Amino acid sequence: MHRRIIAPGALAAATVLLAIPASAAGFSPGAPGIGDPYYPAYGNGGYDVSHYDLRLKYQPATDELEGTATLLARTTQDVSRFDLDFLLDVSEVRVNGSKARFAASGEHELEITPRAPLPKGTDLTVVVRYRGVPSQKQAYGFTSWHRTPDGGVGANEPEAAWWWFPSNDHPLDKATYDVSVLVPDGTQAISNGRLQSTSSRLGWTRWNWRSNKPQATYLATLAVGRFDITTGTTDSGIPVINAYSKDLGDNYGSARASVERTGEIADWLVEYFGPYPYNALGGYVPNTNTGYALETQTRPFYSPRQFANGSNTSVVVHELAHQWYGDLVSVSGWKDIWINEGFARYAQWLWSEHEGEGTAQEIADYVYASRAADDPFWTVKPGDPGPENQFHIAVYDRGALALQALRNEIGDDAFFAILKGWPQRYAYGNATVADFVTYAEQVSGRQLDGLFDTWLHQPEKPAAPAARAASMAPSSVGAPAQPKSWKKIAATNGVHEHEPAHAH
Repeated sequence: MHRRIIAPGALAAATVLLAIPASAAGFSPGAPGIGDPYYPAYGNGGYDVSHYDLRLKYQPATDELEGTATLLARTTQDVSRFDLDFLLDVSEVRVNGSKARFAASGEHELEITPRAPLPKGTDLTVVVRYRGVPSQKQAYGFTSWHRTPDGGVGANEPEAAWWWFPSNDHPLDKATYDVSVLVPDGTQAISNGRLQSTSSRLGWTRWNWRSNKPQATYLATLAVGRFDITTGTTDSGIPVINAYSKDLGDNYGSARASVERTGEIADWLVEYFGPYPYNALGGYVPNTNTGYALETQTRPFYSPRQFANGSNTSVVVHELAHQWYGDLVSVSGWKDIWINEGFARYAQWLWSEHEGEGTAQEIADYVYASRAADDPFWTVKPGDPGPENQFHIAVYDRGALALQALRNEIGDDAFFAILKGWPQRYAYGNATVADFVTYAEQVSGRQLDGLFDTWLHQPEKPAAPAARAASMAPSSVGAPAQPKSWKKIAATNGVHEHEPAHAH
């Protein structure tokens, strides 16, 4: 690594003095974090990325990755220096064609100092050449790179990009992607979006993927291994590519029996959430030992463990629901996670209804009744759970209870108008929990802050009157029966749990 630069504003003053505007003293470093209180060091300030072009070469036998990342961006302030989030070993950085100084900093920062300060509104082309072994890199004591017997996988939330490409790693900075990966013949490289082409030469095959709609960095994925690939088309005409590790063993059949229904389930979700927002669809199941699944845009990641007890369409519903709630409309900050997880869980309740295995109301009654008032579950506030509880089961189940309470308060017509209208209102952008409350009030014509405060923000079990108003916990009958779908839904409870769990 190059020596840490102490005074970047004075960099090479003798040679570039004439190129520096008189106001250079007003230039300052872009912030090393984007400003998210849950993860202060995630993302960066001073610029906004519009496109990532990643040209990679990966050797499955050794887990060695080398790449050239080209980022198209624009400065959002007068910048003397800026950061990318990245962990691998960098050999060269260029900014607008000229070599730039760089240094590693903190747990996962790559500090870049261009030859001359950059005025606000400057178009940037940043080229980073790098290599490394992702599985040997850790930050905050963990890795988001999954080594597999036949390769590796980048997939995690809220961070995965650092292990395979330099980025502005926060959902606020969404961009389009071209991901081109060279792997040995007989090995496949899976990523987001559409497969543009493949070509083979001298024992290596290049896979070219394109994600042509804005995509958050944690939703970008790379999986290299030996996969069986299936292709198809949904009734609505969207091409589907699914991939299954050849190593899934006894879980192979149940994985395929679940993920092959992706097109059918996506078409079903269109009825509730509006048009499917992308031009590609699918899912992949690598041979990892993790327990979670992830809504990687257009092509969710599923752990084999999701299918250990047989087929599980409920987890497919959950991850595909995120294509609208989480991917199309992304969180503004990680505290807004309810507008991802509460809705994806509620989609599972709607699927249960569709499959005749218990209505959303029956599931809500069961969830409410099965947790005593002193259960710590009720102390988690889905509307702002804190980083340590970002993926707590309460964000899912209590988050879905809030939606059932809303449905009962405003009626099905307004409720389903909101479910379908919200993804259009903030399409390809970001939104907050407060934005959703405002939108729900606008569509329903009702004041709803009290309802949302009760179900999302109070660290206690909503009292019987509020529950009865939401048609939950009927006071005169015994405990509700467990809905038939409950075990399948509960099987997805660890769907985003990190291993090891971490809060930072």
